[in-house]
Amino acid sequence: MTSAQIDRGAALGTSGLTTTKAHFIEQAQASGQLYIHQPYELYSEDNHEAWRRLYDRMADRWRKYANHRFLQGIDVLCLDPRRVPRLEDVNKFMAPLTGFRAKPVSGYVPAYLFFDCLRQREFPTTITIRDKEKLEYLPEPDIFHDIAGHVPMHTDKAFADTLVRFGEAARTAADIVASVKDREERVRRVTSIFKALARFFWFTIEFGLMKSEDGKSLKVYGSGLLSSHGEIAHSIDSPEVQRFPFQLEWVINQYFEIDHYQPLLFYVDSFEHLFEQVGVLEQWMKQGKLNNVSPGEPSMSEADVRSFLEAGRAA
Repeated sequence: MTSAQIDRGAALGTSGLTTTKAHFIEQAQASGQLYIHQPYELYSEDNHEAWRRLYDRMADRWRKYANHRFLQGIDVLCLDPRRVPRLEDVNKFMAPLTGFRAKPVSGYVPAYLFFDCLRQREFPTTITIRDKEKLEYLPEPDIFHDIAGHVPMHTDKAFADTLVRFGEAARTAADIVASVKDREERVRRVTSIFKALARFFWFTIEFGLMKSEDGKSLKVYGSGLLSSHGEIAHSIDSPEVQRFPFQLEWVINQYFEIDHYQPLLFYVDSFEHLFEQVGVLEQWMKQGKLNNVSPGEPSMSEADVRSFLEAGRAA
């Protein structure tokens, strides 16, 4: 590390890039920067220790519960179990396989912008990491969730194509809503469609299960499970969890809560099956079947609504 880097780190504080404590992120947000770079020299030894602890305790659980394509992705990415990864290294291994790249962001990405990044084979990636003394507490996504939970799946072509297809569905949603003349109705309709998209994403990309290769058991492919030491086992072993075959009409009307282990999960047959269901989701959207889904979580922020409405106007 150069003296300039040391001075810069000192100027930004001693908390490194710890979630909710990173001065670099605070400054980026204050200046309105959503897409940023990864200032790798700012990671503290505590940050690297947090990564090491998280990785060490997940390794055995991945081997036992994870989908085989996730395990292949972990190998392909050559992640260092001891150090927070450099996104440029992650992209070096991932991009040649599927075209996907991790794109560092300073915080929450409004809904349409997030989905549109997927359409362009970019994955918005948090660069901070949780406190090493609070590994179970995750106030917001961190780099372990994004890189160790999501990104290994992005090395698989079928899964990567599904994400792109989902981004294209969001583009369709923006176009459909733009054709509605009454603003109040536009907001109502985009809110309903967003709930359907978010619920689909939650019960697949974040908390999805899949049949094993031999069809005799279930494996995990959802990143929210793959990055959680406790919930990955709970999702497969607990008798308290209801597990059902994926049913689109159920999924888009099923609310979810984010502050506890999920009591209801859905499983697909394969990634090809998942890709097919995104196509059905988009078709239902065009037919108006997503215009009146059930109320409840997730909520849609003003920024989320605005992101869809502005995308429609720009088309």
